[in-house]
Amino acid sequence: MNPQPSGALDHDTLAAVVELRGRLLAEVGRVWIGPSEVPQLVLAAMLARGHVLLEGVPGLAKTTLANAMARAIGCDFRRIQFTPDLLPADITGTYILDQARSTFALRRGPIFAQVVLADEINRAPAKTQSALLEAMQERQVTIEGETHRLPEPFLVLATQNPVEQEGVYLLPEAQIDRFLIRIRLDYPSQADELRMLQAHASTPEPVAAVTSLEEVLRVAGLVQAVHVEERVLGYAVRLVGATREHGRVALGGSPRATLGLVRLARAFALLHGRDFVTPDDVRRLLSAVLEHRVMVTTDAGLEGTTAAEVVEEVARRTPILEPARGERALPDAPAWASPRS
Repeated sequence: MNPQPSGALDHDTLAAVVELRGRLLAEVGRVWIGPSEVPQLVLAAMLARGHVLLEGVPGLAKTTLANAMARAIGCDFRRIQFTPDLLPADITGTYILDQARSTFALRRGPIFAQVVLADEINRAPAKTQSALLEAMQERQVTIEGETHRLPEPFLVLATQNPVEQEGVYLLPEAQIDRFLIRIRLDYPSQADELRMLQAHASTPEPVAAVTSLEEVLRVAGLVQAVHVEERVLGYAVRLVGATREHGRVALGGSPRATLGLVRLARAFALLHGRDFVTPDDVRRLLSAVLEHRVMVTTDAGLEGTTAAEVVEEVARRTPILEPARGERALPDAPAWASPRS
């Protein structure tokens, strides 16, 4: 594969990207059984320079998915098991004394990898979670006042169990906002669980690299060349903005969410062989980008309103084209959904 430089998305280049997507999904699918949309979203997030939060109960092969994606892409993979006694230096690394040379040498932590699995991230306190903030946003870490760049590509895949209440810490809003998408994993269907038993009746062959880092980086460089019309940009802005004005929302989507939504839509369109983004791309990715960022008010939460319901309401009621002056953008809106004064 030899993608063209940014701005030149011809037919052959787009076909090569689609072929790459098929190779990766097929290889990951040998060991991870589940909806193909999940690894596809992880790949799109990587190409969009974003990070992924995987949410699900134990035993859904979240670690298997992360490991398989890293191996299929040919990336360096590290796993960090988050625990209450984990320290920030255990993630970033620290300087240690080299007695032979009488100098301090940097012992790099597991964050210095291309794919980092932050397993059960909500088991560590906020002080330890904050060690990821600079890495996820700026792709660098600062140790003892010295800044170190992280490798490219750089993807944090974090997992958390949504039902545990003891021995866990809520992720702060600043941490949550740095995850481009959240993917909820449910129990597999009976057909998928049967396929899983058949696939693992014997030890499966290890996942092999079906591409190279150079190829992945070249494809990531093409994302910005995907065209987004102004009306689609406006649609994304109105969708995210509507969550900030919703009557039952205490915290809506941030400008970072809007930027991430458009970047992800570009990557998603590219993986499907298109050099342009459609409103359907934005609508399809909205839940993954916004649900974990939206926080409903206390009263709404007590009444059973969820962030997912708010995002669905916003998506259903926001028109693709901006209404003409004097027209209602959200006709027949219920009283509780009206903008806050």
